[in-house]
Amino acid sequence: MTEHRPAAGLLTNRIRPYAWGSTTAVPALLGTPPTGQPQAELWLGAHPQAPSRLHRGTGSEDLTDVIARDPGRELGAATAGRFGARLPFLLKVLAAEHALSVQVHPTAAQAEAGYAAEEAAGIPLDAPHRLYRDRHHKPELLCALDDFDALCGFRHPAATAELLAPLHVPALRPWLDLLRAGEPATALRTVLTEALGPGRARATGAATELTTALARAAEQPGPHTRTYAAYAAAARDYPGDPGLVAALLLNHVHLRPGQAIHLDARLPHAYLHGTGVEIMANSDNVLRCGLTPKHVDTDALAAVVDFRPTEPDVLSPRSDTRGETHYPAPAAEFALSRLDLAGTADLRDHGPQILLCTGGTARLGQPDGPALALHRGSSAYLPAATAVRLDGHATLYRARVPA
Repeated sequence: MTEHRPAAGLLTNRIRPYAWGSTTAVPALLGTPPTGQPQAELWLGAHPQAPSRLHRGTGSEDLTDVIARDPGRELGAATAGRFGARLPFLLKVLAAEHALSVQVHPTAAQAEAGYAAEEAAGIPLDAPHRLYRDRHHKPELLCALDDFDALCGFRHPAATAELLAPLHVPALRPWLDLLRAGEPATALRTVLTEALGPGRARATGAATELTTALARAAEQPGPHTRTYAAYAAAARDYPGDPGLVAALLLNHVHLRPGQAIHLDARLPHAYLHGTGVEIMANSDNVLRCGLTPKHVDTDALAAVVDFRPTEPDVLSPRSDTRGETHYPAPAAEFALSRLDLAGTADLRDHGPQILLCTGGTARLGQPDGPALALHRGSSAYLPAATAVRLDGHATLYRARVPA
């Protein structure tokens, strides 16, 4: 007797209404009317806070429940053996109208230790000052759907001093002197921890002065005009926030559509503006460094952040013969690619997959289930070892678990 295999199915996904979100980008993707409220993130996957609903022709249920009931067949033995009864990645559409908080994610070891310590201390998982909400790390990758501005990793401190000196903000001068003359990692650690801690009042004063200074600099032609403009927008979004000083220490990255950036553990970063497809390990561990009304723990940050200057990890995608563009990243939990379908393509993978259509129309045929129609804004979940054939003309983002 042939064993019945679980079929692929369409997903209904949850929208997260964070205040920084665009009111129009996600509705435009989904073909729904804007509500006038921010729609910041569309979550595709099995995160406990907002799991997708899976439709297999007999009603729908949370993808978390589907996987928990039969992880071996849904995820495949290899994926379930490595990650347990949980989908190891979370796919999102992120639509930022305003800047997100400057933040950093822990390593796997730091997450395990931090979670255990907070559990032992009896800190509730939903407490505002809770830092570690699970035991997992959270590497992530973002591929831009339109022009996208982000901050990623520390700029060399001497270059930051050169960037900020023309703004003529008196409150910054002692920190600029340190950035010019100090050992790079030590100088960056000192400025960030002082701005968020004992020097918070000075950083707040600097942020207030910077709102005008950055806006003025953004109007002047020069090599840093785009960077000044990005920071000026963040300053307007969070007036007087001392975290602006932390943001100014980071590399500004402008991604064109189709470009991607990888963000590993311990790397401070922030998304400023734009729409992108984001994939990450299925975790919720975030330590914030500013540009936020939420809790900032300076001591915890200092223990997690890598203060060495670095160049942004803008990825060089590679395309194969069938029109699939791969975005290489070192994460064990996820791999992301873009399939520009023009005709037919056969897909099969050892582990689970999620497909998101961002343009055009495709038909997904499968031997163990009904054909599915994928159009702009729709998505599908493919259990492990599912063989499907795609027909049509469409752009599809494909999330899966690396071999």
